[in-house]
Amino acid sequence: MLFRGWGASLDGPWPDVATVTDHVGVDHLVVTRHALVRQVLADPVTWRPDNALDAVTPIPVAALRVLAGHRFRLPPTLANNGGPDHPAIRAIVAEALHPTRVAAQRPWLTALVRERVAGIAADLAAGKEVDLYARLAADLPLLALARLVELPDAPVGAVKNFARAALELFWAPLDADRQRTLAAEVGRFHTVLREFAGTGGGLAGRLRAAGHSPDVLVGALFFLLVAGQETTAQFLTLLLHRLTGEPEVRAGLRAGTLAVADVVEEGLRLEPPIVTWRRVAATDATLGGTAVRAGTSVLLWLARAGRDPEVVADPAGFHPGQRGSRRHLAFGAGAHRCVGAQLARMEAAVVVAEATPLLDSVTVLRPPWCPDNLTFRMPDSFVVRRRLPTG
Repeated sequence: MLFRGWGASLDGPWPDVATVTDHVGVDHLVVTRHALVRQVLADPVTWRPDNALDAVTPIPVAALRVLAGHRFRLPPTLANNGGPDHPAIRAIVAEALHPTRVAAQRPWLTALVRERVAGIAADLAAGKEVDLYARLAADLPLLALARLVELPDAPVGAVKNFARAALELFWAPLDADRQRTLAAEVGRFHTVLREFAGTGGGLAGRLRAAGHSPDVLVGALFFLLVAGQETTAQFLTLLLHRLTGEPEVRAGLRAGTLAVADVVEEGLRLEPPIVTWRRVAATDATLGGTAVRAGTSVLLWLARAGRDPEVVADPAGFHPGQRGSRRHLAFGAGAHRCVGAQLARMEAAVVVAEATPLLDSVTVLRPPWCPDNLTFRMPDSFVVRRRLPTG
């Protein structure tokens, strides 16, 4: 289950709290119920975020040397920061991603998505196979994020390779050779970020002006480039794929009887790109009647919490607007709730509104495939073709 937290086990029987041993022999306390997951997220004193970015496969010396050669460091900044400077760092990042600034990007993003959808529609009409991940979803969030926070002017492909390498290096079960390869990829881009942190404007400039160290600037940019765009690209792909199997939802969107925002929220509940998140017990505590010793790794099963029958009316059904649909924890909760939630919602709303009509006439040739990963689903290509007429 640990590295396939979005499959059949989502709907199978599970206790509220269970101990599961991972691939290297480490025990994790898996929390499955919505109320308990939210309780942990809302209490960063008892359940600290210190382990949020720890590698689930211990990084061997050879890979650590590669990272050290690039002066790689990930100090506490955002997701892994339970210290007193977290609110100040978060406030600067939140201002860059303020809902007003996000809303101002909508016309630009809509025009870009419409242009891409027109090209995809033409290729489908010509009988061509189309990869909706590559042609539509992969780089949209990165392009939007770059406009908002003035990220480094690096080629899109290089940023995407770095982000996926980081998600694999820190959250996947790996062998030593693969870890060395990934360390080289992540280390190279970390060097680029460190150079930019010293002179860049936008978010980097504001963090620098507030007196934060270069390591903090790099850490914040590192996390944004991973969580601020890659997860949204994953969600767009997963949601589009889900909608290919939901003709009634597509019909409701066409007829205007279903709101786009409700479709997005139900998608976040059922197809979250982040399926688990970690905390560590700071002290001896009790969770759902289970005694927890200080230092225990606590794995919050966000995807299963979204299907809690005590929260949502039909846990497994895709019913936009149903009771409990918006109470999902896809963006977390509490002091570390995703600072880019409004940006992700806006991007998904635009894609649903503009691209869903494409899905009425396609056959899925290759659904998205997700590799083993503790936290991120990381879908790859999603290939469709125009459905051939029957009869």
